[in-house]
Amino acid sequence: MSVPAIAARGLEKRFGWAVALAGVDLVVPPGSALAVLGPNGAGKSTLLRLLAGLARPSAGSVEIAGRRAHGREARAKVGLIGHETFLYPALTARENLVFAGRLHDVPDPGPRADRLLAEADLSGVADRPVGSFSRGMAQRVAIARGLVHDPPVVLLDEPFTGLDRRSAARLAERLAALRSERRTLVLVTHDVASAARLVDSAIVLARGRIVYRSDGRAIDALCLDRALAAADAP
Repeated sequence: MSVPAIAARGLEKRFGWAVALAGVDLVVPPGSALAVLGPNGAGKSTLLRLLAGLARPSAGSVEIAGRRAHGREARAKVGLIGHETFLYPALTARENLVFAGRLHDVPDPGPRADRLLAEADLSGVADRPVGSFSRGMAQRVAIARGLVHDPPVVLLDEPFTGLDRRSAARLAERLAALRSERRTLVLVTHDVASAARLVDSAIVLARGRIVYRSDGRAIDALCLDRALAAADAP
């Protein structure tokens, strides 16, 4: 049996008296795609930060490919892409990627940056400061940056936020391409329709707990909508 790409057991996260996650169990097989949905404050972004190794759990455990998520080896296997690009606006697209590559000890990051920009159809603007880019273009650079170290696990936090229809369609195509590369994806989103098209399993969080879990078959958007509506009820 292969080691899960992601495994969380009894995962809890508290901030003082506030409980962000309250006992989450989750197993994501390699090469699969999981959607995480839920109302605001459900614990979605907290879960993603724990999976990325950016925070430690208050209780329970989380592993990436059998390694503790907050360890250096596990963090090297994860690419994190958020709705905020966190790019350096004064740097060019290529400079942003080269800088990220050096942070991840990517050997010879220049050619790697060029390949990723070509895949994102951004070669023609590689030497322009990203501060001059549209929201959609900047998001494509941010995705390239998240992939600069070739991570097998990619975490996405509301990547469709603020995108126009054309940019959202391009993002969906890029995510489909990542799936074809057998990367493991975890997609936090409010977009049920996109989730149903892009993933093969889903969970709905409410008040830090999983209240709905798909069974691994084709995702039913109507069931997800109903579960999300129930999770959002007072």
